[in-house]
This record gives sequence, structure tokens and C-alpha cells, in this order.
Amino acid sequence: MIGMKFSIGLQYEVLNCPADFIFNVHAAETAGQRIVTERLSISQNVHQEMYVDPFYGTRYLRLNAQPGPLSLEYEATVEITHAIADPSQLHEVPIAQLPLEIMRYIYPSRYCQSDRLGKFALQAFGHVPPGFSRVQAMIAWILERTTFQSGTTNSSTSATDTLLEQRGVCRDFAHLLIALCRAMNIPARFVTGIDYGADPALGPCDFHAYVEVYLSGRWYLFDPSGVSIPMGLVRMGTGRDAADVAFATVFGAIHSWSPKITIDPIHDPANGYDMPTHTAQALCSC
Repeated sequence: MIGMKFSIGLQYEVLNCPADFIFNVHAAETAGQRIVTERLSISQNVHQEMYVDPFYGTRYLRLNAQPGPLSLEYEATVEITHAIADPSQLHEVPIAQLPLEIMRYIYPSRYCQSDRLGKFALQAFGHVPPGFSRVQAMIAWILERTTFQSGTTNSSTSATDTLLEQRGVCRDFAHLLIALCRAMNIPARFVTGIDYGADPALGPCDFHAYVEVYLSGRWYLFDPSGVSIPMGLVRMGTGRDAADVAFATVFGAIHSWSPKITIDPIHDPANGYDMPTHTAQALCSC
């Protein structure tokens, strides 16, 4: 079992008129991730509403903020239990055998234009044995040709843009892998959260995007950016792509500052907490 403690600080200035916010910063509660403690603090005394996605445990917080400063602070401790599998035993599921609720993750979406990559994906990866090894081949191909570079993309950058420009940040790597998987009829979905183990040279700790791929009847996690230790990923939101699970969606005029985020593992073997480490095994935490 992995234990992680993290905190998130968001700061805004609401300009002139009230603004509506939808936040996705709470840790998700899933079969593989349990919330031990959590605390939320909002500087303005405003009404808050919470919606919990019944399928993925994603929690959306809605509030209407008044003009002036607005800050949000959230901290939590979570326990993550991974199901571990032998990668050689993970296979692709034929379309006719996919559960109907999984079908949405083989279709193109706003940032993952898999319908434009079918011929390319078949030429590049059609010869690779299907299953876990094919997904790993896609990641190796992405990492070989794409540079992780902060500030090079924006909220409109899609998988096809990243394929052509060969640079991006974690969400761009995630979108490209998802699009390639779906182009080969492999269900894949976008996950947001906090990551542990990134090189400090990449900059301050930030929100992180990674991918889950449906193989042999379960969702297995992959970090195509290669910057984190997958065993230490904390889940917040799950969706088709970044459009579904932005950490903050704002309706109104505001000024914002960069998030302030910290994350640390709990090293306590006596109580069953292991340190996150890299592993060649396949991990599932959903």
C-alpha cells in the first residue's frame, strides 16, 4: 500500500462582477484509492455545491465568488492500493466484447482526434504484438520524438498538434497516447492528479496528467511523459480528455496565479506503507 500526503493552493482575483468556478481538486474516492483525511478552506464565505461522478469518484466543487480575492486550499492524505499484473498476460479486448460503458473511450474526442490517425497508427504499430507491449511501444515512440518542455503549448493544443510540433507537457503526451490507442481500437482515457517523483529541474510541483488503457478487462495506468513514478500518482479526475477534468473552469473575469502544490510519500513500513518505486509490472489503481 502507498500513502501520499499532498496540498493544493489556488489564488484568484475576481474582477468587477461575480464569477462562477467549478473545481476538480479533490482526491477521488475509488476502489483503489481511499481518502484518510482531507481539509478544504475557501477564503470567501460562499455557498458550495459538490457533485460526485458515480462511476469514477471524480468530485466537482461549484461556487459563485464575489469580486475581490479568492483563495482555495485543499490538503489530503490518501491510501493507494494497486492491483499488479504481469504485462505479458494483458491483452486487447475485441470491440464486440467491450462492456458498453467502455465504448466511449474508443471514440475521438476534442483533444484526441484518433479518427485522423488511423492509417498512421496502423503503419507505425500494426506490426507490434497487441496488448501491453503495443502500448509500451507507443510510449517509447512518443518519448523518442517528443520533448517535454514547459510553456510550449496551450489549452487548444491537441494530439495532432503535438504529433507535428514534437513538444509539449504532460497533458499533451497523454492526449497523443490516447489518440494513438483509440486509433488502434484500444480504449484509453485521461486522468488528472498529482504526481510524485518528477525531476525538480522540470519546475515546481504541478498538476499532472496521465493515461489509463483498458486491457484484459481492467484499466492500467501509464505515464507517457515519463516524468513521474506511476506508483505515486494520486487520482483526481477521469474523463475522455482534458476538456472533461480541468482542475478549474471559470465563468467570469478573473486574474489567477500559478498553483502551489506539494506532495510527499508516507514512509512507514510498520503500518504497511511502502515507498513508491518504479516497476516493470502493470499497475491498476481504479
